[in-house]
Amino acid sequence: QVRLVESGGGLVQTGGSLRLSCAASGRTFSTNYMGWFRQAPGKEREFVASIAWNAITTVYADFVKGQFTISRDNAKNTVYLQMNSLKPEDTAVYYCAAGPTTRTVRESAYGYWGQGTQVTVSS
Repeated sequence: QVRLVESGGGLVQTGGSLRLSCAASGRTFSTNYMGWFRQAPGKEREFVASIAWNAITTVYADFVKGQFTISRDNAKNTVYLQMNSLKPEDTAVYYCAAGPTTRTVRESAYGYWGQGTQVTVSS
């Protein structure tokens, strides 16, 4: 059974930082993109960032460029999201996803999803 398990969410003040982790088990994603999406209350889920199997090619949503950094460790089958300078509007459930073999921001291209981790940024 394939599982993606996120951790690292929590409550942080404006301007603070968090590092999310997503550990995959059940299969390796060393030839796939892995990514992060988020869903704020009352809003649709949106793409945040993704990273290719080479751990070099990355894609970011415009609203997080320069603020968030995605990385991965294929030996650990884990993807990370370093979030800095957090703002209240970053409050959301953050989901890890995996699957695509090409660069994409489409949710439907990601066949594997974690259960989500809550990030709350207080003002």
